[in-house]
Amino acid sequence: MKAYKYILGALLVAGGLSSCADMLQTDSDIVMYEKDNTLSHPTDSVYSVLGIISKMQVIADRTVLLGEIRGDLTTITDAASADLKRLSALDFSVENKYNSVSDYYAVINHCNYFIHHVDTTLERRGYKVFEAQYAAVKAFRAWTYLELAKAYGNVPLVLEPLMTELKAQEAMNGPRASLQEICEYFIADLTPYAYKEVPRFGAIDGFNSTEFFIPVRTLLGDLCLWANRYEEAARWYHDFLTDRDDPITPFSGRITWNNPTEFVSPGGAIFSTTDIRSFIPMETRAFDGVMTDLENIFCSTDENYNYYQVTPASGIYRLSAEQIYCMEYKRDTGTDTIYVPRTGFLKPSLVGDLRLYSNFSQRSSGVQNEYSEYSSETQTVVKPELFALNGMIPTSRNTMTYLRYAEALNRAGYPQSAFLILKHGICRDNIVEYVDSIERSQAAALIEFDANIFPKDRAMGIHSRGSGDSHINEYYTLPMPTDSLATRQDTIDYQIPLVEDMIIDEMALEGAFEGYRYYDLMRVALRRNDVAYLAEPISMRNGEQDAAIRAKLNDMSNWYLPLP
Repeated sequence: MKAYKYILGALLVAGGLSSCADMLQTDSDIVMYEKDNTLSHPTDSVYSVLGIISKMQVIADRTVLLGEIRGDLTTITDAASADLKRLSALDFSVENKYNSVSDYYAVINHCNYFIHHVDTTLERRGYKVFEAQYAAVKAFRAWTYLELAKAYGNVPLVLEPLMTELKAQEAMNGPRASLQEICEYFIADLTPYAYKEVPRFGAIDGFNSTEFFIPVRTLLGDLCLWANRYEEAARWYHDFLTDRDDPITPFSGRITWNNPTEFVSPGGAIFSTTDIRSFIPMETRAFDGVMTDLENIFCSTDENYNYYQVTPASGIYRLSAEQIYCMEYKRDTGTDTIYVPRTGFLKPSLVGDLRLYSNFSQRSSGVQNEYSEYSSETQTVVKPELFALNGMIPTSRNTMTYLRYAEALNRAGYPQSAFLILKHGICRDNIVEYVDSIERSQAAALIEFDANIFPKDRAMGIHSRGSGDSHINEYYTLPMPTDSLATRQDTIDYQIPLVEDMIIDEMALEGAFEGYRYYDLMRVALRRNDVAYLAEPISMRNGEQDAAIRAKLNDMSNWYLPLP
């Protein structure tokens, strides 16, 4: 009953629509009535949108933790909080601060209020004043519902602002929508706004405010991917990536060995905030509002006395070590292909793919005596550290969009094009060279790339970001059946699940510690109707099977957090 009343309290909040103390601070802790809020002035609109973003700050860390801590790439330490330990163990028998559905509905209700009260007809000099904000808020609502449905499964679909307790009770007691139904609804809801410009509020507290807003086309791609509408997903991703006014060329940062004989201290830029397309801005001072706590969870800090709570699990070490690092080495006499040895390294993170090594480090903090309150070992995980330093939690990252584009292409029946994104990088010349004429004809506009914007000399397979020169790696190849199959379609059907496995592995190598992993495994498990695709790797996260975790995940109801 306590939790139920808390949901009602969040649903009833319609504040944060009329005041803005600093960047995102709004007076949103009281019930406000419709007569008190008019959204017919640009200032009202700006404050309203920032009020919604302030509510999104509350669920920002959670979107990362729910997708990461329940997966197979991280494991908790003895220093972890009781809530994190239970989250990792999929134990929701007691209250857990990460299971607070009301926070999602607080965002949703603010969005609903804005959508129903903003004056979309207001024009100035032929320009609709609130059109951009209206589209942006619809995207916020759809993104929040997708996160909510991924976390909770079947959820109440509330589309009206709830201003009374009676209306809130009716909404929460009403029918629940499945993840599929949520996706279908918001695909239809967002499609008319796919090409609207984002609001331009200028610089806000050092941020470019245009980056607060989720690209509608990537979000439509995500919704279609979850809804198994693969051709549409591929089209939305492709449309976003190849936009003539703002094309997204693949991020070229990579980590490499410096020479082919001395395999020590690889270097290079591997992760950059320039690859982040949109994000939830977080405060950098507790006085101003909600700060991210991810750094204190993943890294050693003065605040946690070096006792980090989460660390890479055997799963990410194993996956990284399975990759074969290939180098192209040019000599005066010609070019050699060198495969880096798989033994003899001081650090296990140096074996195979190097993205784990580049994002994670542990070291001794120095000599500690028995009275020291600090841990003698420190850990740094680059991504949450950067998120905290820059005050941002990503909602869209370009390289991950390319990987989802590959996933959609593959499931749409174009495995050669999907694999091209991993191995060679997608551009017109590579499409002609590595994709056969039948697939080129069938995929058509889905794989059109302007050679002037996407030249071959800038194309790079995403696998090369951590595994060297993948374009010449003879062990990293498109799966082919050993025997001739009856038809071309038989070969495609053989390739699709295998290429999908490679894409999901690449998503883990590329997106570790960002909150994608649990949901990537879940999406494929649902698609294949195969509980083992999720249950097996997670139950093996620490190197040997956890029977309790496996038993829980064999029951699909345990894939989701319980609603109060």
